[in-house]
Amino acid sequence: MLRRVLALALIVAPACAAQAQDFPSRSVTVVSPYQAGGTSDIIARILVQKLSERWGKSVIVENKPGANGGIGVTTVTKSAPDGHTLLAVASSALTINPLFYPSLPYDVSRDLAPVTRTGSVANVLVVNPSVPAKTVQELIALAKAKPGQLSYASQGVGSNGQVTGELFKQRAGIDLLHVPYKGSAPAVQDLLGGQVQAMFDNLPSVLPLIKGGQLRAIAVTTAKREAQLPDTPTIAESGLPGFDTSAWFALLAPKETPDAIRAEIERAAVAVLTSADARERLNAAGVDVAADGAATLQQRITAETAMWREVIVKGGIKIEK
Repeated sequence: MLRRVLALALIVAPACAAQAQDFPSRSVTVVSPYQAGGTSDIIARILVQKLSERWGKSVIVENKPGANGGIGVTTVTKSAPDGHTLLAVASSALTINPLFYPSLPYDVSRDLAPVTRTGSVANVLVVNPSVPAKTVQELIALAKAKPGQLSYASQGVGSNGQVTGELFKQRAGIDLLHVPYKGSAPAVQDLLGGQVQAMFDNLPSVLPLIKGGQLRAIAVTTAKREAQLPDTPTIAESGLPGFDTSAWFALLAPKETPDAIRAEIERAAVAVLTSADARERLNAAGVDVAADGAATLQQRITAETAMWREVIVKGGIKIEK
């Protein structure tokens, strides 16, 4: 039996190596389960351009929005596991949506293989300029004086913005009314109009509005200040120590993709994302490069799923049955 196992291994190993050497053998599609123009889409388009140059094959982005990302993710999970169809997705689809929607048509651990994170962005706590609060502590005091009367918008039920807001509520001991929208754009529109008072949104989405004075930045959610908003403090330094969240983005493959091919995709993605050109373009879009490989991505998925589960349970947030 042992001889047969060893013999099989000797046969399979060269075959797997040959697969990796021949990859990609045709064009590669990177599925983005969102509308074009968002942060995840921006990262994906920079990535595919650099991968095309590296591999000498066409690499394209295909946008497949809908069903909380489920349509695009399912497209990838049902595709051939040969590395020619990949998924570029936001962390919420991997760590938050499955907690809100147990009936999603995919299971992250069962159906997807991690490749690498691609980028990370801070969320910014922004308010309409009419809100009489310029600091975290002033906002907390205002919320305590008007429990349940201040509202915060999010990109939707199960979004990073919702759970970040819930974590803020829990840490600050305040009651804010959550108002979910279908995406960032309509939420920001109502924030600008004063229909809601606050929002946690990705830095790239709100930076122009902050710079233009249309929104006021109260704090960033990351552990360190952001280079593009150097005068805006972190929530952690504003009286809620240890507060540290971000929205990050990742590249994944169908679960049964051969290890050698997945490893080649990981090597290529990490190499192109950390190139000077890609880093400069991503930084200009407000994105920090986070090309830290498959093992770290898996650790982040596991740890953040546990963290957000605790926030959801503690907050008594209703989930889909």
